[in-house]
Amino acid sequence: MSSKSVRCDSGNWLPSPRMDLEDPKDVVRRGYDALSVRYDEAYGAETKYEPWLSDLRARIPAGGTVLDLGCGSGVPVARSLADAAYRVTGIDISAVQVRRARERVPEAEFIQVDATAASFDDAPFDAVVSLYALIHIPLSEQPPLLQRVAAWLRPGGWLVATTGHRAWTGVDENWLGGGAPMWLSHADAATNRAWMTQAGLTVEREEFVPEGDGGHALYWARRP
Repeated sequence: MSSKSVRCDSGNWLPSPRMDLEDPKDVVRRGYDALSVRYDEAYGAETKYEPWLSDLRARIPAGGTVLDLGCGSGVPVARSLADAAYRVTGIDISAVQVRRARERVPEAEFIQVDATAASFDDAPFDAVVSLYALIHIPLSEQPPLLQRVAAWLRPGGWLVATTGHRAWTGVDENWLGGGAPMWLSHADAATNRAWMTQAGLTVEREEFVPEGDGGHALYWARRP
């Protein structure tokens, strides 16, 4: 997942009144249902993330298990890993994204579910990949989700995740120019790092990923 940011005419970052009127998860679900194909086209779905995925493949055992948290349409994360013979499970809140993922990557398993309600306690993973998904989850729910993700990992397993880099919560009322709103909620990078540490993960690497006039933080964190 990825995001575009909202500015008012003065250039300041402002939250949208929509936050107080609707369940933000419904805004996210409807936004991706409406703009699934447009999102892939806008962000080059076939080729994005390959350096990160190549790095991940070098870190986890052949034939290992991977959870793609916020899998979108299954491309490129689930497809790349499934093609490399990893056992991939993808979850996403959007029914359209999950339907498209099943069509595009039949070798993987996809489940439509709110990530904060998912349960994998009996199926530990060698890696959890969550790219541009945590930024769509309410801030209060991100720390407990990271704790559950840590529990889903095998000892030595990896979390590869993008988060916000600068704190901001609000709605892009015309996301990707497609006429649908999208809700976003970013903690700053230091807060995200602290949450991962508090979840019992060791942050091995952190980097800034630029996007437009802003960007996100990329973390490689490992369960001891």
